[in-house]
Amino acid sequence: MSSTEPRSRKEALLEPDWIIAMQEELAEFERNMVWKFVAKPKGHTIVGTQWVYKNELDESGVVIRNNACLVAKGYSQLERVDYDETYAPVARMEAICIFFAYKTYKNIKVHQMDVKSAFLNGELHEEVYL
Repeated sequence: MSSTEPRSRKEALLEPDWIIAMQEELAEFERNMVWKFVAKPKGHTIVGTQWVYKNELDESGVVIRNNACLVAKGYSQLERVDYDETYAPVARMEAICIFFAYKTYKNIKVHQMDVKSAFLNGELHEEVYL
């Protein structure tokens, strides 16, 4: 595993481990059928994308996985033109605290898991062009 997080796509493309991480991310998009290539439509704003590179570490700080995420540059949208609201499917700390209090009260065993590409399960009600 590459221990250095690249600062750009150009740097990432020099490391085989990061290329694999990017390929895995794109394969998830394809597997989940969340996008398709189309001609640039007239009159629609195109939202740019950017790669974000992070090392996943174990509890002792050793790199266990290179993680590459292709993210939309939502900040390039214009209010009242391109979007109504932004949303990220993450739990609020209050909800987590309530969950753990209930788990303790009911003596329920809890397991943690990392859901890769969880954001791909959200539904959009409009077309977005990247």
